[in-house]
Amino acid sequence: MNRPLPILIAGGGIGGLAAAYVLARDGHAVTVLEQSAAFGEIGAGIQLGPNIFKMFEYLGLTEAVKRVAFFPPGLGMNDVRTGEKVIRVPLGETALATYGYPYGVIYRADLHEVFHDACKGTANVTLRTASKVESFEQDAQGVRVRLSGGETLAGVALIGADGLWSRIREAIVGDGKPRVSGHIAYRAVLKREQVPAHLWSDDVLLWGGEKTHLVHYPLRRGELFNLVAVFHSDKYDEGWNTFGDTAELNERFALAVPQVRELLGKIETWKMWVLCDREPVKNWSVGRVTLLGDAAHPMLQYLAQGAGQAIEDAVVLGAALRATAGNPGLAFRKYEQVRYLRTGRVQLTARFYGDIYHASGVQRELRNQLFRSGQESAGFAGLKWMYDGIDPANLFH
Repeated sequence: MNRPLPILIAGGGIGGLAAAYVLARDGHAVTVLEQSAAFGEIGAGIQLGPNIFKMFEYLGLTEAVKRVAFFPPGLGMNDVRTGEKVIRVPLGETALATYGYPYGVIYRADLHEVFHDACKGTANVTLRTASKVESFEQDAQGVRVRLSGGETLAGVALIGADGLWSRIREAIVGDGKPRVSGHIAYRAVLKREQVPAHLWSDDVLLWGGEKTHLVHYPLRRGELFNLVAVFHSDKYDEGWNTFGDTAELNERFALAVPQVRELLGKIETWKMWVLCDREPVKNWSVGRVTLLGDAAHPMLQYLAQGAGQAIEDAVVLGAALRATAGNPGLAFRKYEQVRYLRTGRVQLTARFYGDIYHASGVQRELRNQLFRSGQESAGFAGLKWMYDGIDPANLFH
């Protein structure tokens, strides 16, 4: 390229920082505009499938991730009321043999820090806080962004990585508020010493029940224990950091097996968020402006792919700019054409898995029977298309 492109990125979460790092590695000048007073992540643990480790290898970040991740030996599902084992899928060497990459879990803040450190170590990335994007306009030469404080910034392109309630999406897609799933999630993290030995599991273990489930697994090399409890609820609250109602949670899990109730009882304070997504769309770019991650394709958490798909977005976006010699309008069209069917499939499949986890009656019996028979799998067999990932080297050849 003849000159670096000044690209603006709205949002300094995992997706925004991943995009900044990818583009900066290709020589683009990038400015990340984060609305909060500091860069950071809220939330608890996230799962990292083999498709995401494939991206880490491509980006040269595998060792940084491994230093703070945990690699569970298995992925299991038990019935929350009876305690019976529904299925257990081995990970570890099995994942490596199947996909060439591991399956891990990580504290969301630790993954964010990996990308934040990578961006700080790259000379052509500018990281700005307290910079909320209010609006933008564009013409044939570039994009101008207006911040909430009145400041305007110019760039050659704008990437909206501003999450589920994206202002940039509203201007491009205009589909209103997110779709409320009717499911609500409570999250908490315990230190290892707070978890009795008989309740600890190195596996990613999901306890599924009628309109409820609990999933738990270790974090940060096994120093922490992540818990996420999900149940159906009519509550709606915009945000990710609201305090949960412990009494309501205990009521929803009143019929759970003793070990689940004991584990939930170890938590004094829960944070909650309402699970939302959107209908998949085919177009999320207009001219020199495009969307990435949750702003483009928000998904329910049942496949544990939200952060992973945002990282894949960043890699594809970088490849599209290389393939078009840095032409933003053309690159963004190519990028969304490569991404929309894959991300749409993840969005819709995640909804379906929510129904599987929360099944009751005949649906529950059928699920358990099919999983045990091996005809269907809650693990790798039915999701090979997802875990195979993308090939960064052959996206536009």
